[in-house]
Amino acid sequence: MTGVIIDGPKTAAKSFLFAHGAGAPMDSAFMQRVAEGVAASGVRVIRFEFPYMQRRRQTGKGGAPDPPRVLTQSFRDAIKEAGGGRGLVIGGKSMGGRIASMVADEAGVGGVVCLGYPFHPPGKLEKTRTDHLENLRTPTVILQGTRDSFGLPEEVGGYKLSSAIRIEWIEDGDHSFKPRARSGRTEEDNIRAAIALVAEFIASSKGV
Repeated sequence: MTGVIIDGPKTAAKSFLFAHGAGAPMDSAFMQRVAEGVAASGVRVIRFEFPYMQRRRQTGKGGAPDPPRVLTQSFRDAIKEAGGGRGLVIGGKSMGGRIASMVADEAGVGGVVCLGYPFHPPGKLEKTRTDHLENLRTPTVILQGTRDSFGLPEEVGGYKLSSAIRIEWIEDGDHSFKPRARSGRTEEDNIRAAIALVAEFIASSKGV
């Protein structure tokens, strides 16, 4: 694959196709930390970028994310390049995880990992992004900070979600799992907890 970043052993039994969120690229500090941490568990982690982020990198200019049809097709293409199959778990940060969950069933992958799912835009609780989650068949884990403005525990608890979805709450974390100082936790604590949960989920996913 070209235009990607790969961490972990080439001969790994499981691979994780890891997409970025709406605002930061595949080599952001968050993406780098999680990718390296999951790779250390023996998983081959493949990071890629959606077309709009590639354009930002090439031109040095901003630009809104691509339309959903472009994002989903880009993820399908990345799955094909990564080899697909049950040995591949797909997911991403925020928007990347959402798009992964939209193509997972048709792709026949082993699982989905969402790190900070954007259940709704901050402050716009009525604009939910959950319709497809009601019937999702692919085993999915959503890691969500308990202070995430894109979906708080009391809000998420009221959504109708598929039984294939498991939610793990990151204590006092925001959308990137960063806690408040007074919580007694550190950002590193929460990132380590998230990495451990992702690694455990991938290890338990059904392979080929």
